[in-house]
Amino acid sequence: MTTNAIEVKNLVTHYGETQVLNNVSLDIKTGEIMVIMGGSGSGKSTFLNHLLGLLYPTSGAISILGQDINDITPMEFQFLRRKIGVAFQGGALLSSLTVGENIMLPLKEHTKLDRMTIEIMARLKMEVVELSGFENLMPSELSGGMIKRAALARAIVMDPKILFCDEPSAGLDPVVASNIDDLILKLKEALGMTVVVVTHELESAFKIADRICVLDKGNVLFVGTVEEIKKSNNKRIQNLLNRRSEKEELDPDEYIKRLTASE
Repeated sequence: MTTNAIEVKNLVTHYGETQVLNNVSLDIKTGEIMVIMGGSGSGKSTFLNHLLGLLYPTSGAISILGQDINDITPMEFQFLRRKIGVAFQGGALLSSLTVGENIMLPLKEHTKLDRMTIEIMARLKMEVVELSGFENLMPSELSGGMIKRAALARAIVMDPKILFCDEPSAGLDPVVASNIDDLILKLKEALGMTVVVVTHELESAFKIADRICVLDKGNVLFVGTVEEIKKSNNKRIQNLLNRRSEKEELDPDEYIKRLTASE
């Protein structure tokens, strides 16, 4: 029986008076790759920040690995976070540390392992992301794709049960982006982890997703497989898939009236 790694129930969020998420509910199955998509302002970044525990909702509940993250102690949340890996959009590597030191950092901070064991674990993860031999380089010496791979290595160095990736292929050329997609698929198969990816790259989403969640103006517009989303008759989804503008068409006379209307 498939269990859920993440369960979100009726999540509501406000920024001041503005409601950003409106009763968002989503179950993410253990071992699947869930892709979160949506246009600018759809709420996907806010949703990711909630899953990471960086924001507190107006109402609703988020359960990660069976724990309600808004109803546990800070100490319990620290232990839970050790089961979660995050690959940030820009890599977020520390510029003063070598690639190897960046990847070893979580182990140094959160475990009591000896130096040799930490180095071995880091080298194993560098092998997984095909960065062997680059551990002594500085982040400034890496290409964009290598930075993404190093960020993934650091995110998985503690063997997390859940991996979050924020725009993993953004800013990369098509070939390098495809390699990152292959790496994400490899991580899922080799390490058996649940992966949540926030992206606006359609080709990437279609390649890696087991299921896709589309957010629109703070609402869940669609949840389903790649084939299901391609067959959807929803106009907003088709606009997203076909990169069509959603600007409303105005009658010329109505437009003139709007411009000349007195306040």
